Amino acid sequence: MTNSACRSCGDKLTESFCDLGMSPPSNAYLTADRLDKAEAFFPLHAYVCKKCLLVQLEQFQAPEEIFSDYAYFSSYSESWLAHCKAYTELMRARFGLNSRSQVIEIASNDGYLLQYFKAAGIPVLGIEPAANVANVAEEKGIPTLVRFFGRATAAALVEKSVKADLLLGNNVLAHVPALNDFVAGMKLLLKPAGVITMEFPHLLSLMAENQFDTIYHEHFSYFSYISVNAVFERHGLILFDVDEIPTHGGSLRIYAKHADDSSKPVSSRISTLLDAEKRAGLDRLDAYRSFAEQVKETKRALLEFLIRVKREGKSVVGYGAAAKGNTLLNYCGIRSDFLDYVVDRNPHKQGRFLPGSHIPIVAPERIGETRPDYVLILPWNIRKEIVEQMASIREWGGRFVVPVPRVEVLE
Repeated sequence: MTNSACRSCGDKLTESFCDLGMSPPSNAYLTADRLDKAEAFFPLHAYVCKKCLLVQLEQFQAPEEIFSDYAYFSSYSESWLAHCKAYTELMRARFGLNSRSQVIEIASNDGYLLQYFKAAGIPVLGIEPAANVANVAEEKGIPTLVRFFGRATAAALVEKSVKADLLLGNNVLAHVPALNDFVAGMKLLLKPAGVITMEFPHLLSLMAENQFDTIYHEHFSYFSYISVNAVFERHGLILFDVDEIPTHGGSLRIYAKHADDSSKPVSSRISTLLDAEKRAGLDRLDAYRSFAEQVKETKRALLEFLIRVKREGKSVVGYGAAAKGNTLLNYCGIRSDFLDYVVDRNPHKQGRFLPGSHIPIVAPERIGETRPDYVLILPWNIRKEIVEQMASIREWGGRFVVPVPRVEVLE
């Protein structure tokens, strides 16, 4: 049991959701000279608030320790770039954004999304705490403020007469430990008739598709519509529309406005989604209490597969040095005795080692050189993209394996 309070409503956390044991921070990639040094491991135990039903982790590291020098660059995923380009076109058409509008993105990373608004002649501003990633955005001509976002950052921008017509954040809401400060900051920074959009993995998909590997230390919160609506309402923001989108195994894009903005009617998609969550039991604690057992069964099935094929003398490698992969490997106790190496397209990760498991990260070309029997796809949410990129493994009879929602060898 934890002594922590819910980061949304403040109620005491007593209900366990999923205990994945001790794990290192998922993006704490190691250099060779650190392999024989001590690593920090923290509990990876998610709780559900019995009052507001927010699933969440305790905070063991300050955001500055996780995000100030970040290894994730959004522009290395082609499918993600296509998603973001389509989003910018949708927002421009729906809300009439033009050269007089101001688009602000929180956690703007390397400019992966704002570049499309900029190309359309729309003024943009990125807010990104990781200086190494923000520098890449600046090189693309994307003005970027290197700061964490909250009330203080929003107030400083408002003082300079900067406010947003469109304020967006993709996969940042889950990364925020001070949730109420963050949402209050968005309220401050939004123009009276402005729109907020936030994208985040949907808890309903996480539970239905057994996506426990998306639980890791930098994801402090796991949102349903029920739980995210509660925190926005608390700060005078109304959710008026929602899109269910396929990214990250099933995500939500919520649209928010000021409570006194009557220009945007509430979509029927809101009630439809709320009904779906209630049918799945997300308004009751029993559904959350039953999740842990299916996670344990996935661990057993993956280890059974790996033990069997290794005893047959087969070779197995991993694709994608993703955070979700590190959760999976450390929870299951998978090391280089099962996976020879992991490949990743991101040159910032190549030459390093996965945290905890110490499996080496190399360039994708290594697969063609070593011709493994199986490639375990760790970022299963982009498995189609990976299968297309690595189709050449079929030349020697290589096969792809996905671990989630169940262990499956792809035909």
